[in-house]
Amino acid sequence: MKKLLLTILLVPILSFSQGKEVLTYFKSKDSLFGVKNEKGKIIVPAQFKVFSDLQDGELVKGETIFFDGDRNGEKREKNAWGFVYDKKGNFLYRPFFYDNGADYFSEGVRRFVKNGKMGFVDRNGTVVIKPVHDFIAPFNYGYAAFCDGCDWEKTNAEHKAMVGGKWGVMNHKGEIAEPVEKSFNTIEVEGQSFPNPFKYNEKEKNILQFFEKQNKKLSNIYYVNVYNKLSENQKRLFFEIVERPKENFPYYQINTYDYRKMEAGLSHRFKFLVSEDGKTFEAMDYDDQKVPFEKWLKNEYVEAENYQREHPDNPNKLSK
Repeated sequence: MKKLLLTILLVPILSFSQGKEVLTYFKSKDSLFGVKNEKGKIIVPAQFKVFSDLQDGELVKGETIFFDGDRNGEKREKNAWGFVYDKKGNFLYRPFFYDNGADYFSEGVRRFVKNGKMGFVDRNGTVVIKPVHDFIAPFNYGYAAFCDGCDWEKTNAEHKAMVGGKWGVMNHKGEIAEPVEKSFNTIEVEGQSFPNPFKYNEKEKNILQFFEKQNKKLSNIYYVNVYNKLSENQKRLFFEIVERPKENFPYYQINTYDYRKMEAGLSHRFKFLVSEDGKTFEAMDYDDQKVPFEKWLKNEYVEAENYQREHPDNPNKLSK
């Protein structure tokens, strides 16, 4: 693995606060941002130059506090962007700098930087994989490529690639995964085959069966605007549980993957949430909104019908 081109994974940082203390960002007279609670107590002092469109008085969303910029008077750390605190005002970590901002969450975790090394944290800011590698790619289908001794090389005006070094593949525990002989059940990562990483109990199998029953309709919707003809096998989607209920997150998150086992919904689309009891199914929509599955499916089908009507030469026809 000599070279890895990065893929943008536009996975949103969801907000699931449940009646906890209300915190807001505040702006000082010298245009620095901090956070205070509803009683006016300062949780994080105003010390951050924020580069987003954050507004004075805006609510803190999610289970951590994020400042999208630099700490005043502090030298910018290589490959890091922004600062994350817990809601008590304790510093947690610095996200990896990616796509002109903080790294996105992928399969329940995001990359962070400490002392020049990279690791992974979960949505609560808990370190799940320690920062020991020079570079780590986002997780996809249970695995992430990593390298040591590698460095950045500019490929054009907008993109860079990692070159050189020694490459490997890790699982969600941070363990080095060993390649195996290719078979029907193996997963390909950077040209090598690895065991299928997903295992489920009966409850989880029943949750996934709900989506599998919808596979044909969902694949028709997903591929209606793809302009190369695909076989029925190529159009089959795969559904996997990538995050389970935990503190501050009472859901199973289901991601959708294409026949290559690459994540299908590169933004908010085709990612789903199921309640902890396995009875309520919702789709993740734009602006961190959750939409009942049946309503989401109906809307998606209407949009797919409209697309096909406007593009009658599309090769992957929509069907009931």
